Amino acid sequence: MSTNVIDTIIDCDIHQRLSSPANLFPYLSSARRRDIEAYGLRFPSVGHLNGGDRGYRHDSWPGGGEMVGSDLELMQQQLLDAYPIEYGILLGQEIRPVGTLPDVDYAADLSRAYNEWMIEHWLEQDDRLRGVLIIPTQSPSRSVEEIDRFAAREDIVGVLVANGSQHPYGNRIYDPIYEACARHSLPLVLHTGGEGTGINGTPTPAGHPSYYVEHRQSRPMGYMAHLASMVFEGLFERFPDLNVVFVEGGYTWLPTYLWRLDADWKGLRSQTPWVVKAPSEYILEHCTFTSQPMELPSPQSQLMTVFEWADASNTLMFASDYPHWDFDSPELSLPKMPPEMARNVFSETARRVFKLPSRVLATA
Repeated sequence: MSTNVIDTIIDCDIHQRLSSPANLFPYLSSARRRDIEAYGLRFPSVGHLNGGDRGYRHDSWPGGGEMVGSDLELMQQQLLDAYPIEYGILLGQEIRPVGTLPDVDYAADLSRAYNEWMIEHWLEQDDRLRGVLIIPTQSPSRSVEEIDRFAAREDIVGVLVANGSQHPYGNRIYDPIYEACARHSLPLVLHTGGEGTGINGTPTPAGHPSYYVEHRQSRPMGYMAHLASMVFEGLFERFPDLNVVFVEGGYTWLPTYLWRLDADWKGLRSQTPWVVKAPSEYILEHCTFTSQPMELPSPQSQLMTVFEWADASNTLMFASDYPHWDFDSPELSLPKMPPEMARNVFSETARRVFKLPSRVLATA
């Protein structure tokens, strides 16, 4: 069990949900509303079954038949007030796979409606909450419009895309998005999801897994592909101020992957002469990773070797993944760390990446 002294927490992965697609209707045209009423949101799915109680903590379902994650008061009770949460970053749920949709106009309309709903019904209701913008990655130009529309708000702290994509994220087709992120000093935030659905490619190099437990194991594969693309396509040379956050894809794979990248770069560097630094340098300078789901060796203290290899003080940020069934408690999910490392993991690295000012906490 962890015995870290935790004075303040910035939780980098909280999932608020719509109680119904109708929550978006005030922000959509009448034609869009009619379509959703008739056909639903129409997101493609791989059809896997999640764990827990329909994918969530049993105690996180509100009474009265409401959707899990849709009740701010219950979220406050179980998370924001239960722990010393200074800030909580909302990453949404239903609309996150918007990049899987073939209809770019529909994807853009949903993105805008979600962002407006999140601001009005969540960010403006609790000043501890911060949000990341969902964008239609199928259209970089429409994505830039969405970023420019909301980026000036201090409660908007990032731009969200899914792990599943049409192209690895170092591809230059996405440069307008990165230019907008850099211009507004917003990190790009990747969250697992969308792999192998809709207009995206297969979820793994071996094709489609049969079960959700298999699907979960493929998350780092996507992140590895995106990281390699970002480094070798020269993303961080083109945008030297860009920060990228990788959410919910594990962490212990990172240091050995950095070693492999560096070794292969040394042998093949003539193919990408614009990569002027070792890949590990770019990644350790520009990328951070969230803790949930944290791998669980026995004893837990073995993680400290990996933390040292991966420079956890500067690359790891705490995330609870509330209200999912594999919620990580800040008290139990991480090993005992040196005080400075614990402070960075639980708050200060996220404060730097998301540019969050310090604030006085109410007593939790």
